[in-house]
Amino acid sequence: MSQKNTPPEFIAAIDLGSNSFHMIVARLHKGQLVVVDKLREMVRLAEGISCEGELRADVAQRAIDCLKRFGQRLHDFPSGSVRTVGTNTLRNASQAGDFILRAEEALGHPIDIITGVEEARLIYLGVSHGIAEDSSQRLVMDIGGGSTELIVGKAFDPHYMESLEMGCVSITQKFFPEGKITEKRINKALLAASLEVAPHKKALKQLGWKQAIGASGTIRATRAVLLENGWSHEGIPIDGLRSLVEKLATFKQIDEISLPGLTAERAPVFLGGVLVLLATFEKLHIERMIVSDCALREGLLHDLQGRIEHEDTRAYSVANMVDRYHIDQEQAKRVTQSALYIFKQLRDSWSLNKANHPDWINWAAQLHEIGLDIAHKHYHLHGAYIIEHSDLAGFSQQEQRKLALLIRLHRRKFQPTLVEKLPQRWQKNTTQMAIILRLAFILNRSRSNESAADFTLEGKEKSLQVHFPKKWLEQHPLTQADLEQEALYLEKTGFTLTYQ
Repeated sequence: MSQKNTPPEFIAAIDLGSNSFHMIVARLHKGQLVVVDKLREMVRLAEGISCEGELRADVAQRAIDCLKRFGQRLHDFPSGSVRTVGTNTLRNASQAGDFILRAEEALGHPIDIITGVEEARLIYLGVSHGIAEDSSQRLVMDIGGGSTELIVGKAFDPHYMESLEMGCVSITQKFFPEGKITEKRINKALLAASLEVAPHKKALKQLGWKQAIGASGTIRATRAVLLENGWSHEGIPIDGLRSLVEKLATFKQIDEISLPGLTAERAPVFLGGVLVLLATFEKLHIERMIVSDCALREGLLHDLQGRIEHEDTRAYSVANMVDRYHIDQEQAKRVTQSALYIFKQLRDSWSLNKANHPDWINWAAQLHEIGLDIAHKHYHLHGAYIIEHSDLAGFSQQEQRKLALLIRLHRRKFQPTLVEKLPQRWQKNTTQMAIILRLAFILNRSRSNESAADFTLEGKEKSLQVHFPKKWLEQHPLTQADLEQEALYLEKTGFTLTYQ
């Protein structure tokens, strides 16, 4: 439903990982992405998280300083041309919201926090674009600082996605405190990693795969070390991994680890990552893994390209939810048409962005009755819960909360305090879109295919006036009663609704 705009010449993707921050810049040329710049900094965000999920001030500042440097590179990039995501550490940080506000100011562009499953989808997308086209089934593995993703799929379609709570930073911190290395600690770390993989072994083995592909700094570093030390001639073989672990066990302290092919910045978390890799190899009976140079950030680029070129994964996720929850599509269509009709009239007076707000109104209207599949009573609350807690491909956690809120607020009392929990940049327009959806819902409560009234609207900052054809309201007493109640609901929020 988006109107076509001139696409940006350059786009960028940023991965705020638990270990390092990556940025990739590409030129959009005739439907193709041409990478023109890459930046990476080892921020080690995860090492600054306490047991309570609080981010240490000095680590937060280190991250902000990095984003200021990234922001300088992106200074002239227009809105919508940069996609930035936070992964495991920011998912688990109790004060992520406060940090994100500072981080967005430093970067100059919005930041999304994505779920583990969404991270897995984007990793798979990046890997698939980076290897030769092949119709065979593949297993993709990515080891981050705080999580490890396992995906099985064919071509560009992932069939199984899982995000495990273990990574090179978290395993290193948990099992090698003060950096001390012992055989007992190595075995405990291997066992813990194996236990993380174990619940998924059956499903993964049933799916099967022809080749295993690794993607991440840890896996690329492992390949480099194996090649430099003669433990591999190609890729990562399991025997070479075992030889590497034996060699790492000869060091007494992590800060003593020094191997040909291993960079100084990777060394502090290398042992934890290698143990995650070996445990996964052994549990899933992987004999050899090839290595991809593409991963999450490349997946982000291609996903952003899809949004720009009107192939938005989020639209497919909404369509899947409509089918899955048996939504009355005729009613959804009626509400959608009314909502977009209202939006068109209010777009200028309410300063609604024509590039993406129609999509949000469309998605919310399509899904506003999703909760009816559970129960009619409080179905708007059920619907909001479903949307917020489902794995919706393409949506960030903040975006799911936004969509859930639009669904929750489409009827009954309007609660502005709920809107205040969204990122500040969304609050005003989310309120406006919720009011649009509420009116569309009221106008279609009869679930009739009767032609909609030719009404007009006048919108101001805190008011809305609706003009209906003469005697139309008299002929539709239920709508008139609903509008009277709606005016009372909105009046309590300081908004004035009038109609005639």
